[in-house]
Amino acid sequence: MNGIPIDSTDIDILRCLQENARLTTKELAAKVNLTTTPVFERLKRLERGGYIKKYVAVLDAEKLNMGFVVFCSVKLKQMNKEVANDFISVIRDIPQVVECYNISGEYDYMLKIHAPDMKYYNEFIINVLGTVDSIGSILSSFVMAEIKNTRALYL
Repeated sequence: MNGIPIDSTDIDILRCLQENARLTTKELAAKVNLTTTPVFERLKRLERGGYIKKYVAVLDAEKLNMGFVVFCSVKLKQMNKEVANDFISVIRDIPQVVECYNISGEYDYMLKIHAPDMKYYNEFIINVLGTVDSIGSILSSFVMAEIKNTRALYL
């Protein structure tokens, strides 16, 4: 693994945090059978080592009227370092794009986009992605049902 070496207790701490990142140090210590001081020290070490990037709240997209999910495959007009860096810079500043991956195959990038509905997404394609000069083509796939959604890694 990259970074500082970790052991099975560190893995247990990470598993617990993936389930509930709001656990207090005392609650976490009880779950991994340690006292609070070593758990606190391990947490700080895991954070410094980059194993824990950040703590977030997972929101309900449906309740917030952002439950229309689209996977948007993007092919650039041409692929070179400058064009790719410009595209990445633009995409990072578009808040509706919640994930972006450089992929292999027919398309160059896969975007995950949340929107309230099809009309909003259509306007987004025209008024936002449509203004990105480097985009050659787009293929949109609309999520009909969410089967599994987790940020937890299998440890």
